[in-house]
Amino acid sequence: MIVKRDILTPELFLELYTSVGWEPPCVEQVRTALEHTLSAFVAYDNDLPVGMVRLIGDGGMSYYLKDFAVIPAYQGKGAGTLLMNAMEAFIQDSIAPGWAVSLELISTKEAVPFYLGKGFEECPCDWDGPGMFKMI
Repeated sequence: MIVKRDILTPELFLELYTSVGWEPPCVEQVRTALEHTLSAFVAYDNDLPVGMVRLIGDGGMSYYLKDFAVIPAYQGKGAGTLLMNAMEAFIQDSIAPGWAVSLELISTKEAVPFYLGKGFEECPCDWDGPGMFKMI
């Protein structure tokens, strides 16, 4: 498997997004989101796209992992780890030496063990409040 960066189209996004059972937004909304995405990563097994993740952020202190989806047949087979590694390498290459940045996300219940295994902490944690979000 390989990871390609910044090749995600609205159509491919919707294909991967719905493969995990998520209710899709309209294609115009996806197109706008992709135009404002810092970077996007797609995992391929030969010519088959098997997973994606988008990264949004300010480039200085905060990054947010969004729309991390791996098609069910490839879950647990390393595609997610490849995507995570590519995204974290991009962040490391993008920040100045010595900087510490925050990488945040909202997980599905099923994906919590994956993220814990990648060094994420559940919110609330001992030193901070809970992660929160509001849909508008």
